[in-house]
Amino acid sequence: MLEPVLIHCPYCGEPIEILVDGSVDSQRYIEDCQVCCRPMNVAVSVEEDGAVHVTVSSENEG
Repeated sequence: MLEPVLIHCPYCGEPIEILVDGSVDSQRYIEDCQVCCRPMNVAVSVEEDGAVHVTVSSENEG
């Protein structure tokens, strides 16, 4: 179950829509910004009620 989530790039600040898999409780991965192409650390967690939380950070913030 892919869910669209609006995030802001930690480098250029542009809003970006990414698709996250809400069927996995917790995941971390690297995705390149669609605008400036820099790598972002993406952390996704899903609450028991199904709410999806996404945080992004720059490569150095880890």
